Amino acid sequence: MELPGDRSRRVCGPEDHPDVGAGERTAGGFVGQRIIRMLVQEKELQEVRALDKVFRPETKEEFSKLQTKAKVTMLEGDILDAQYLRRACQGISVVIHTASVMDFSRVLPRQTILDVNLKGTQNLLEAGIHASVPAFIYCSTVDVAGPNSYKKTILNGREEEHHESTWSNPYPYSKKMAEKAVLAANGSILKNGGTLHTCALRPMYIYGERGQFLSRIIIMALKNKGVLNVTGKFSIVNPVYVGNVAWAHILAARGLRDPKKSQNIQGQFYYISDDTPHQSYDDLNCTLSKEWGLRLDSSWSLPLPLLYWLAFLLETVSFLLRPFYNYRPPFNCHLVTLSNSKFTFSYKKAQRDLGYEPLVSWEEAKQKTSEWIGTLVEQHRETLDTKSQ
Repeated sequence: MELPGDRSRRVCGPEDHPDVGAGERTAGGFVGQRIIRMLVQEKELQEVRALDKVFRPETKEEFSKLQTKAKVTMLEGDILDAQYLRRACQGISVVIHTASVMDFSRVLPRQTILDVNLKGTQNLLEAGIHASVPAFIYCSTVDVAGPNSYKKTILNGREEEHHESTWSNPYPYSKKMAEKAVLAANGSILKNGGTLHTCALRPMYIYGERGQFLSRIIIMALKNKGVLNVTGKFSIVNPVYVGNVAWAHILAARGLRDPKKSQNIQGQFYYISDDTPHQSYDDLNCTLSKEWGLRLDSSWSLPLPLLYWLAFLLETVSFLLRPFYNYRPPFNCHLVTLSNSKFTFSYKKAQRDLGYEPLVSWEEAKQKTSEWIGTLVEQHRETLDTKSQ
């Protein structure tokens, strides 16, 4: 990849952990680390700047061990600090923005999520324009497309169908508005007179080694005598392996910098999936962990319509109690819909414009993830055995 002068640098803004609870996406996290490990292999690249609010000690150690020509610079700062972002963006060629706060259970204040996900994105766009960064890639999410109802089936959806989430919940809403801001900024005039080119990627549910959500599911199952909770048995989705998501970001960065490809990519969004079989969330969890003796709960569960209306009732109770007591329901209508819809998308547009083909096959992704789950099982079984003695 040829980049002019000393501007062969990238900034990887804070990134992502798929989670039905609450969490943060960071450059030192699930997807961010994968992107950085791939970026440092790029030819002509001199430096990768990884921005996070705080890096875990193990992340610092991992980045310091990367033996590559490109230097990895770790920057600790807040995405809401506009002046800090301006300094971080000086002299770079591409921003890969993966920072967000995720919360589907309404643990965090709404304003916190809007500030980080939307205001933070606007801050980073403005910083990039001020520093004359010519390319900006946004890690969005399939959640900006829905699902809006568990009754509606979308199979192999495409970008031109313009599916859009109608939920007011802060995570899908803030990600949707942030993506709109990024795509609307395409064509903006930079401080040096150049032009900003942007695009957005919408990964499906992301799985793989070190996945925070998958880790929680496995640990909960181990505490429950190897029984996996059933939370999405009615869904049909097409999960995507973390390494393939990272690879799509690399291709997007290359494409926006390539005059031959850039015209087709500018201002566009892309669904990112791979060849993982379409299945329910529960079946995926079982397939990845069954080698280690974990199994799905076979007990009776509520029919989906009844589960949805129970969620509605609990939300109503929560609303009525709000002046007196902060009751947070164990699940809500959005979470029930998200976990139990038939909702899959094609990656043909990314294939056509970005040249995207999954780097990692389903069989390899399954093996890698299962092996990692094995280490998790051994680690936590020892802990549980010690506590029970």
